[in-house]
Amino acid sequence: MAEHFAAFSFVDRITEFAPGRGARGTFAVPPGLPAFPACLVAEAVGQLAAWVAMAHVDFRGRPVAALAGQTRFLGNAAPGDTLVLTAQIESCDDEAVSYAGWAEVGGVRVLELSDCFGAMLPVEEFDSPAALRERFELLRGAGAPPGRFHGIAPAAIDVGAGVPGQSATAILRVPASAPYFADHFPRRPVYPATLLLDAQIGMAMELAAQAPHWPAGKTLVPARMTRVKVRAFTLPGQTLELAADLTPPADGHATIAMTARVEGKPVATARLEVAALDDR
Repeated sequence: MAEHFAAFSFVDRITEFAPGRGARGTFAVPPGLPAFPACLVAEAVGQLAAWVAMAHVDFRGRPVAALAGQTRFLGNAAPGDTLVLTAQIESCDDEAVSYAGWAEVGGVRVLELSDCFGAMLPVEEFDSPAALRERFELLRGAGAPPGRFHGIAPAAIDVGAGVPGQSATAILRVPASAPYFADHFPRRPVYPATLLLDAQIGMAMELAAQAPHWPAGKTLVPARMTRVKVRAFTLPGQTLELAADLTPPADGHATIAMTARVEGKPVATARLEVAALDDR
């Protein structure tokens, strides 16, 4: 399984570790990638928190993302950058973990997570406990070889109906097979929620760009994402129905409600705040 700990793993080394309380680590973004989306930066912070949580319960369980109160997008991570990751565990037991964290590039914070919660599910359903223990010891020691991540092909998205500047819909077709399923997860492949959120943010930003009433001479950027709730796993081959609804811009900000459904049933919901910044 050559893609295990390669196709969707974003911690190269754990540089500081406080059992049950938190950790610091690094991830070197390979220079050959076309981009490294902010949602993967958030994934890296979440993975560092997951290592702390799994070690705390002796690899009996692993956290699965369910809720994120707030994600603040403060900057960008480019190919060739090294992420310095921090995870702070607020509570953790065999049932659930709560945490916060952030990522920095060159001493500048590029992303913050707060009020995150994940249910702890039996680790054996998803991965080999022995393989995870071995990987954890590697990360705490010499670290994993950098550069194993080769990027992710975007999912197929078909734009649907909507009202320009007000609402949008689309269909996202999850591939039946992809390298990241060997890493997320070997025994129970699941479409990563952060990839779904990345697709939703892209759709929401296109919708925001269509809206009138933005100040002239500004660039639209995602500023903050709140109320992220992942209600169900998305499986390989499933079709997701995406929708975005925009509140008209005011004072240089707009809010977009994002939803994803499978056969009409909610899978994930979130709200994205878009800001208009001065052109540089």
